[in-house]
Amino acid sequence: MVLKQLRLGRYLSQEQLAQISGLSVRTIQRIESGHKASTESLRCLAAALEVEVETLTQPKVSIDSGSENWKKLPFFVRAWFTFNYLAAKPNRAATQRVIMLSHLFGFLFVVLGWVNETALFGGIVLLSNAYFFELLKWQGDKYGIWFDPEL
Repeated sequence: MVLKQLRLGRYLSQEQLAQISGLSVRTIQRIESGHKASTESLRCLAAALEVEVETLTQPKVSIDSGSENWKKLPFFVRAWFTFNYLAAKPNRAATQRVIMLSHLFGFLFVVLGWVNETALFGGIVLLSNAYFFELLKWQGDKYGIWFDPEL
């Protein structure tokens, strides 16, 4: 479950989330450690975090850097993932978000390039980044390096 990621992304402690959601700290600890949550608890958490209940039940998918498939990846892919995700393991959903945002802002900046040459350069850089991340995602899918630690 992605509860801990959502909580930390909003800079909330377990105690603060418990107070906002009306649940006990122990309930939040159990859910974050992988225990099944009741529908009512999920609704309370979703309301407190302002997300859909389905968001809380999505599996967390990230890279297993100890797998044989990881070792089969081309060097530049491993180096890029290692360099960009030293603090946390990358996941496929975050990579997809980077791709979408890079495309969106890349196209926007290219259009702004009619007015400002610097914006055009920024747009080209963002579009290049989007296609590079698309390549990384494709390599991750091809070699099966995404994994769900909760399964």
